[in-house]
Amino acid sequence: MSETITAVMSRWAAGLEFDQISERAVHEARRYLLDSLGCALGGYRQEDVVHALDVLDEIGGSGRATILGSGTKTDVVSATLANALMVRVMDYNDIYWQQDPSHPSDIIPAAIACAERRRGNGRDLIVGIILGYEFEMRLCEAAFPGIRERGWHHATLTAFVSPIVAGRMLGLPWQKIQHAIGISASHHATLGAVTAGKLTMMKNTVDPMATQAGVMAALLAERGYSGPEHVIDGKEGLVHCLGPEWKLELLTEGLGESWRIERCGMKAFPTEALTHAPISAVLDLVHENDLQPEQIEKVHIRSLARAADILADPSKYDPRTKETADHSLPYVIAAAIVDRQVTPAQFEAERIMDPTIREQLHKIEVVADPEIESVFPELQRVIVTIHTADGNQFKAQLDYPKGDPRNPLTDKEIEEKFDALAAPVLSDEARDRLKQAVWQLEKLESVGKLMDLCRADL
Repeated sequence: MSETITAVMSRWAAGLEFDQISERAVHEARRYLLDSLGCALGGYRQEDVVHALDVLDEIGGSGRATILGSGTKTDVVSATLANALMVRVMDYNDIYWQQDPSHPSDIIPAAIACAERRRGNGRDLIVGIILGYEFEMRLCEAAFPGIRERGWHHATLTAFVSPIVAGRMLGLPWQKIQHAIGISASHHATLGAVTAGKLTMMKNTVDPMATQAGVMAALLAERGYSGPEHVIDGKEGLVHCLGPEWKLELLTEGLGESWRIERCGMKAFPTEALTHAPISAVLDLVHENDLQPEQIEKVHIRSLARAADILADPSKYDPRTKETADHSLPYVIAAAIVDRQVTPAQFEAERIMDPTIREQLHKIEVVADPEIESVFPELQRVIVTIHTADGNQFKAQLDYPKGDPRNPLTDKEIEEKFDALAAPVLSDEARDRLKQAVWQLEKLESVGKLMDLCRADL
């Protein structure tokens, strides 16, 4: 009998050491950690997080894991959910999109919490981050079409990866990591309904819950609990249930020869990934031609069919919550026209209902373009034409947005994003100490010390 895919993945994950990782990949791990901590500190006071922290305060147990912002010590399962929700809640963390989209940094909190529990150091944490990116991104590449196109949310994939990261950080042998994958993945699949139509707080919660499930699975496996080894490639496993076509060799081929984290992207805007190219194009046209809202008659956007379907359905022309607004192409373009920027401020309740922005919504027309579809995912092409009341047209084509690995955020830009997000909860001195610790992560003696630096002091 041939070896299962999860055995190969688990054995490699259990054996990966810091010294095997390229310097560039290590630096990318630092960059994504800093970006994720900024997103988390920015998300610390969001309504979704406040509600979740109230519940976790009631049900959480004792432990060595730290909740970001508050500094509260709790069990690893509760800390993972809280911190992953903070990272994700503003829809501002990283993005990878091949056949499926994902946000690999959603899994970083599992690495942090489990490393804290085992008293791991910065080098351990880097290994955990690298593993999360490696397997999450490979799973995004393996299904044809992606599972999102079949009605399933990509958090379904996260439930296969988070137990690998958690198990490695807990120091489990590969056999127990394999069982952890089976435990987590066999019970945690996520319906695409969470990102269809009118959106709710669950839109940014399902991935943190999948990450949490992986940590719980690793804890069970640590104590001897077993899970199905064939959960990917066996009877009634992932491939069987969510067919039709999978290229499973992409999950294990060339492991360690290169590093997927070097191919991931970051978000320059706190919005759904497919809005980034049109936002960038519209902002360029508005700034270059000094266009005012009253001058604009129509904004015609040619994009992917999935962008038209997910981001421009009728509910997206009447957004009334942050969750719907940051997945509404009409809204983000309207905000870009009026405010000439798209930042977290554009998703405050009063801004979403601002009459000047809402007057622009009907001007936004989104159409699916088969030619654009044919070059995706290699290119995230968008073609934007702005029609003005005096009969002029301004046109722009953009093949990938700022933050794409072909046009990455610089280290300085990541620091600026971090400072903007963390400033309401961390003083200048505290932010500087945290940034320095992240940039020198491999020298850090304790992940717990890193988390101490994340305690709000404002």
